[in-house]
Amino acid sequence: MTTTQQHSLRAQLWRRKPVTAATRESSEGLRRSLSTFSLMMFGVGSTVGTGVFFVMHEAVPDAGPAVVVAFVLAGVAAGLSALSYAEMASAVPVSGSTYSYAYATLGEVVAMGVAACLVLEYAVSTAAVSVGWSGYLNQLLDNLFGFTVPAWLSAGPLDDDPGIVNLPALVLVALCALLLVRGASESARVNTVMVVIKLAVLGLFVAVAFTAFDADHFADFSPHGAAGVTMAAGT
Repeated sequence: MTTTQQHSLRAQLWRRKPVTAATRESSEGLRRSLSTFSLMMFGVGSTVGTGVFFVMHEAVPDAGPAVVVAFVLAGVAAGLSALSYAEMASAVPVSGSTYSYAYATLGEVVAMGVAACLVLEYAVSTAAVSVGWSGYLNQLLDNLFGFTVPAWLSAGPLDDDPGIVNLPALVLVALCALLLVRGASESARVNTVMVVIKLAVLGLFVAVAFTAFDADHFADFSPHGAAGVTMAAGT
């Protein structure tokens, strides 16, 4: 490869995508169909993630009663992340989210790396939430109807109690994918309903939990010290 070609390749890898008036108005040709309230619900739903229902059994053993501090730390981190996204969305008002932000400010090669990380992040988080949802579904079926999905159809081959495939989790992912394919407006409406339900459930949980409040439960507040609190916050 000649020196000229090397410079050309480097220039292509680090080129930045300008944010012009045309791209702001057209948003890359995509029609703007989300209201301010829908966008707010997306932000709230992403910040107060569904994972809060599935990680308690992992976070509490790490932090003990100090899990309340871990939640505060995680909330601060999530809030700062949300503010950063809001600022970038205002500065780079085009479609593409983090990919577009990185493309406009740091270059194409960084944007591609960011996009790859996002795909991996969503894949891992979607798998974790869908598997957790599958477990809750089995518990609900057992409580209401006295039966559950067979273990070989509700557990993956690498689980502690291995099965063939986690069918409920696959069905959930397929339904979500179908909803996304239907369109942004439909996804936004369903997301709004789910976020309202999620916040209501969390509010109900807090209200019920306060009826059983006992200060003695805070004994040995942080059994594993700061390391346990930060580990729980990360979870």
